[in-house]
Amino acid sequence: MSAKQRTIKKPVTVAGAGLHTGQVGKMTFLPAPEYHGIKFKRTDVESQPVIEADIDHVVSTDRGTTIGIKGTHIYTIEHVLAALMGMGIDNALIEIDMEEIPIKDGSSKYFVEALKKAGIQEQSAPREYLTIKERIEFEIPDKKVKIIAEPADEFSIEVIIDFETKVLGEQKAELQNIENFTKEISGCRTFVFLHELEYLLSNNLIKGGDLSNAIVFVNRKVEQDELDRLADLFDQPRVQVKSEGILNNLDLYFENEPARHKLLDVIGDLALLGKQIKGHITAYRPGHHTNTEFAKILKKYDNNNRAMSMKPPFDIYTDPVYNINQIRKLLPHRPPFLLVDKVLDVTDKYIVAVKNVTMNEPFFVGHFPDEPLMPGVLLVEAMVQAGGIFVLHQLPDPEQYSTYFLKINEARFRQKVVPGDVIVFVVELAAPIKRGICSMKGKAYVNDKLVMDGKMTAQITKNKEKT
Repeated sequence: MSAKQRTIKKPVTVAGAGLHTGQVGKMTFLPAPEYHGIKFKRTDVESQPVIEADIDHVVSTDRGTTIGIKGTHIYTIEHVLAALMGMGIDNALIEIDMEEIPIKDGSSKYFVEALKKAGIQEQSAPREYLTIKERIEFEIPDKKVKIIAEPADEFSIEVIIDFETKVLGEQKAELQNIENFTKEISGCRTFVFLHELEYLLSNNLIKGGDLSNAIVFVNRKVEQDELDRLADLFDQPRVQVKSEGILNNLDLYFENEPARHKLLDVIGDLALLGKQIKGHITAYRPGHHTNTEFAKILKKYDNNNRAMSMKPPFDIYTDPVYNINQIRKLLPHRPPFLLVDKVLDVTDKYIVAVKNVTMNEPFFVGHFPDEPLMPGVLLVEAMVQAGGIFVLHQLPDPEQYSTYFLKINEARFRQKVVPGDVIVFVVELAAPIKRGICSMKGKAYVNDKLVMDGKMTAQITKNKEKT
């Protein structure tokens, strides 16, 4: 039995200060419908914009992962996303009244506790997975960084860190089953070296921080009066350096807690893929930049290998969503260059369109008249027109816009198309529409045979007003 999507049963709120901004506020987890994904809503902004937790929305990975659209940002999202992923929650709306997720103790613990309080609700739709079918590797040699994804039936992850210091050298952490996230990983806190803390303080970068937000490692000799000054800056009691090389205000939950927290970060950053992963991840010296760059590679891999939402058999006799007269209102093309006869189905994810091929087609006069064959370039054009309808269908006033195709990639012709064939085109989004640029991939079928496939990119442009 396939796993189902999950959301929460009731709203639940977490309050606190943002680590870097110092803003104090609250965020509320709300139930969400199937296929909603994880989205943030900035309730403190007049338009209350909603930002999807998507790898394409990452705008910064400096001291945390930040997503944003149109100038509105959400900082330090990795810990809350790790909690949602670890709890197996696919759909939720998070309302937040400040720019940054509350840091709490620098772990996912408080978010996990809140989600447990809200309760988990199984939904009807099947869960979507990103399945790793081959080894995928990303490396930055000069930084000794590498992340590898390999095939596996379930999700597992291993992280190795090495800061090449006496106090914090090489450490390893692993999670064999995501169901153990709460117990083994969620409470593991972020960490910082004392010299980094001093830099952050002097540059006014941790306005909401205190000594309980992170484990502070001391990797050099430091005088007590310097530690006293640090405690005063944070308005905290006096601290000392323990034998383990950390300040004595905290105790480690695990000997390898730093490596476990880095594992938590990887899970949170990969949650920006919007899907649970079926595969094994190995990360050497990971960081937010590395994690998010690798997520982009995985998303491209998934888009290239994901099966189409719609595939044969098709009911070509169903009542069309758009008939030929309605298509003429959407597309500027006219016979003999209008190559889509009707649309069987269209959603915000895909379109299914039909072209009937008859011996009366004008191109058969010159294109192998003794053995008529539909030109490949016209198969591409027909698919492009189906893509144009798909894009315009999503606009509230489609008659005011046109789609101009910028490029066609990887077009492959697999079977002949001849008079009497009925071609069914399936076109899907390959990435979210961004700044008027739409990336799509499509397949063309005759009966149950794939005859052509390819990728295309289009620009949506508003028509000039007629004078």
